[in-house]
Amino acid sequence: MIERKIIDRLIDQLGIQDFAKATIREVKQVAALAEQQSGVEFIKLEMGVPGLPAAEIGVKAQIKALEDGVARFYPDIQGQPELKQQASRFVKAFVGVDVDAQGCVPVCGSMQGTFASFLTCSQADKRKDTVLFIDPGFPVQKMQLKVMGVGFETFDVYDFRGDQLHDKLESYLQKGNICAIVYSNPNNPAWICLTEDELQTIGRLATQYDCIVIEDLAYFAMDFREDLSVPFQPPYQPTVARYTDNYMLLISGSKAFSYAGERIGVVCISNALFSRHYDDLSARYEGLPFGIVFSTRMLYALSAGTSHSAQYALAAIMRAAADGTYCFHDEIKVYGERARRMKDIFQRHGFHIVYDRDLDRPVADGFYFTIGYGDMTGSQLARELLYYGVSAINLITTGSHQEGLRICVSHMRDDLLPSLEQRMEEFHKEHQQNR
Repeated sequence: MIERKIIDRLIDQLGIQDFAKATIREVKQVAALAEQQSGVEFIKLEMGVPGLPAAEIGVKAQIKALEDGVARFYPDIQGQPELKQQASRFVKAFVGVDVDAQGCVPVCGSMQGTFASFLTCSQADKRKDTVLFIDPGFPVQKMQLKVMGVGFETFDVYDFRGDQLHDKLESYLQKGNICAIVYSNPNNPAWICLTEDELQTIGRLATQYDCIVIEDLAYFAMDFREDLSVPFQPPYQPTVARYTDNYMLLISGSKAFSYAGERIGVVCISNALFSRHYDDLSARYEGLPFGIVFSTRMLYALSAGTSHSAQYALAAIMRAAADGTYCFHDEIKVYGERARRMKDIFQRHGFHIVYDRDLDRPVADGFYFTIGYGDMTGSQLARELLYYGVSAINLITTGSHQEGLRICVSHMRDDLLPSLEQRMEEFHKEHQQNR
């Protein structure tokens, strides 16, 4: 156990006034400094950073591209043609929908993709100036909207699954000010996966109320309850794209391909949305359609293009995946196995899974899961676990209304599992009388 005064002093020194709202970076900093000062290795479960080697096929393709001299040239703002073509084919192979190559636009990771998407959606119709989050979700996306001065609303989907989702969602859309709906699927942090019926509800309402769905597929095909690994064969990655033309799919290279460091992803804009003309966008951007505004105005203003060599890497990865010669699914299944083992440890020692079901199914094992302990608040639990050398983030920071923590499995090593077991056993002995 870490001396309490070390943790308490660091929290004060870092100026964290309300630990309930401590950011991922702040929790990480407390853990890193406490580790240095105590000499005890922390079990760091707060950061959603990939923990596997980068896809080798991508690394080789990127090195070759650099050796061939692509670093001399600016990348095309619309994207390297081969990547656009392979992204279109990848979506067909694993999502089962058709998106033309012109609508597959490389971005500097999905972070840039969401920023540019928010900008474009919020300017498309001046009557619609608010983004709606189906939470819990990735906290930084809300920070992006604060940076650009765009309003947002949120609701925690915990109590609104299945048939209840329709009326809850419509209660926001009826106001007439929602330009976009955002969610991740699988979900960060809860790892819930919206069902086809729920996605159909979202799609139909998006069409009815003419708003755009931004579907964040950062954890592409990582619902390991299903075999989503066979190209051009069902089952496919679930998507709203089957139920509306008003969609943007964000496909990241970071988690599925462990290619986070090169900041590469693709935004796939539906064929209908890409070519659609909005009066307010036309007035502001010389009559250009939605998709061209997204690339030649928003992305160009942000970065003038995406890393040239990284585009060759992602093109090679997507080509091999669609060819069936590279099964990325096999490489990332380790996350699911880690989650299963870690959940077992926590549950043996008095913890419960907060977001525990997808309607009638237990939630999948994957990159994240959520824990609570008795009637402790998320803030209390996050701080208390620091005294036991375990760091995690409060669910409240993700837009959740539930009390608990997000646990990320990506950097959990097998040799640390006995230590986690011992620490949680000690934690439970000290706290079970207060549950």
